[in-house]
Amino acid sequence: MRSRYSAYVLKNADYLLATWHKTTCPKQLDFSQDNTTWQKLEILHTKKGGAKDEKGRVEFNAFYVQDSETRLMHEISRFKKVAGRWFYVNGVLN
Repeated sequence: MRSRYSAYVLKNADYLLATWHKTTCPKQLDFSQDNTTWQKLEILHTKKGGAKDEKGRVEFNAFYVQDSETRLMHEISRFKKVAGRWFYVNGVLN
């Protein structure tokens, strides 16, 4: 989760696509028009996601500035482990 947040901060589309589960991964990400400035990640809760688990969930708040306005994104993300690596499956925004 933290590495994907860092990739959003850096607008690193290659890393995001490489860590996205193949069943839900978009074909591309375009940050060319994105004016988001990410400020802080706050992990609220995790469920599973340990070394012996195959699935996990992360609930988080991400604080950012967009169009000169401070905003908050609250999401519960699902991850799945494939061949020892974690991949983002999807998330529900609240």
